[in-house]
Amino acid sequence: MTCAPRVTYSPACIALLFLLLATGCAIVPGNNVVKMRNSGMSSIQIPVQTPRGEIPANIKVQSITAELIIDKEQALYTEPAPAAAPPVHQDYRLGPGDVINIIVWDHPELTIPAGEFRSAEQSGTVISEDGTIYFPYAGVIQVAGLTVVQLRALLTEKLSSTIENVQLEVRVAAYRSQRVYVVGEVNQPGIVPITDVPMTVVEAINRAGGFSEQADRRNITLTRGDSTQRIDLLALYENGDISQNVQLRSSDILSVADRSFNKVFVLGAVNRPGSQILDRHRVTLAEALSDAADIDQVIANPYQIFVLRGGERPEIYHLASKSPEAMLLADRFVLQPRDVVYVDAADIVRWNRVVSNLLPTTTILNNVDNLSYGTGGISN
Repeated sequence: MTCAPRVTYSPACIALLFLLLATGCAIVPGNNVVKMRNSGMSSIQIPVQTPRGEIPANIKVQSITAELIIDKEQALYTEPAPAAAPPVHQDYRLGPGDVINIIVWDHPELTIPAGEFRSAEQSGTVISEDGTIYFPYAGVIQVAGLTVVQLRALLTEKLSSTIENVQLEVRVAAYRSQRVYVVGEVNQPGIVPITDVPMTVVEAINRAGGFSEQADRRNITLTRGDSTQRIDLLALYENGDISQNVQLRSSDILSVADRSFNKVFVLGAVNRPGSQILDRHRVTLAEALSDAADIDQVIANPYQIFVLRGGERPEIYHLASKSPEAMLLADRFVLQPRDVVYVDAADIVRWNRVVSNLLPTTTILNNVDNLSYGTGGISN
């Protein structure tokens, strides 16, 4: 008679199995989120970049509530912007390369008229590199740095000794001495001359053909000499922050970045995880989840939605979507570039992952135990 094989486990194998069960949750991918969703855990320790280097710091987990959204919206619209004077109109000052037209009334011999085959720019007087011009009966005159009004007064004074009751007009036919450079995501990148109209960031971009489709309106860099400044024109368009519309100077470089870096990331239990490029408008948490084809109804835990925000002051936000009304809060919570949205998995899914990770281990233990104690039958 042959009996059925009897399988026995050694005490060491049983202890190892319980140890794996106890620590199984720690080895499941994504289980660190459990620390954030525990009711007793109000903060989590993450590395933070400081002037002294990267150090661990406790970051508070903030619940997305109506009060939080109201506070953020009030801070957005009431926080005083950096003091900035509005663009001041200043008379244009002439410089080398500019072309001017000088008209002396009743003295056509002193005026080179523009005609059908010659524009005002071609018939004008070019200011030389040393900032001077030559004009009959006035001689060589230093004009660089003068306004049109000042040059008219100077010419009138010099011609008065030769011409009685001098009446003349000075006009700028071509602005060439002062310019800014607009590069990056604009439709017509290149050189933009500064004219008698104050040149601001918005004016320069408009003259460069406006933004291209890939432009990031939040990320514009102004380089002036050895210094650089970041400009957020979306804050100007949406919040009226005029401090972003900086008045430009000659030789300034304006660079418009593309929006490839301007992304948010939606991960976890969603139907289509991945990155999303932010469009010209601000994107809310509800929009980001919708663009990710919504949360996975089979495996997701809608009570556990997190937004992780990096930067110099990292922040973590938690949305407990216990009712459909919670999505109204999500639709008011505005995301920022490089935010990470994470949707946690349901507890049963997490347990299934633990089991699926442990089953191969228990199979190995079973095989090892069978080899140690034998599984052969007993004959009588």
